[in-house]
Amino acid sequence: MPNAAHKSGYYYAQQFSFAGQSDVGYTGLQPREDKSSGSVVHAAFSSFVAGTTSSDANCSDGADGGAGVSCAVDVSATYAHGYILRVKNTQGTTWTGTMVDAVDGTETHIGSYTLPSGSGGIQGSQVGFVEYYPWNSGSHTCDQLPKTDVTFGVPTSSGGTGELGAAYEYGDCVGKVDYSSKRADGDAVNVVVGF
Repeated sequence: MPNAAHKSGYYYAQQFSFAGQSDVGYTGLQPREDKSSGSVVHAAFSSFVAGTTSSDANCSDGADGGAGVSCAVDVSATYAHGYILRVKNTQGTTWTGTMVDAVDGTETHIGSYTLPSGSGGIQGSQVGFVEYYPWNSGSHTCDQLPKTDVTFGVPTSSGGTGELGAAYEYGDCVGKVDYSSKRADGDAVNVVVGF
């Protein structure tokens, strides 16, 4: 996200689902305003599955006002590097989210949570998204969407490399927010939207 503004508002996220559960998890990054010490990236890792628990200091009960657990951490990090968001099963039905600097390998713990008994592994066929979350409440005007620019890499797992479909617009501002997307660095997808 080297061309993203250092301002709160956007969420660059990947959604994933678990075997045996109808609800999903998210992990992603959010820009933040710079501090005197430098740039800040907010990393998030959430479960929307009812009955999810956590004793992790980075996590709290609830996800977007509903059931689940939300974990997050603000990281002093450069926007010039790419970041890998690792979601790993660490024991039983416990999952841990980690932000990994793709250039220098620095790892930052985002959080850990435990899904209800009977929950299985991560399933395929989910979506990523670019969300301007201030618009989730109240009204908005399409031509006032702030510009952002982010690239999503292809998902990988210990079982192999996944595929990344083409990006597309959805919602009530389709065709009104100067949206464009293209392939970048092979199979990655770059999304530019806003003014």
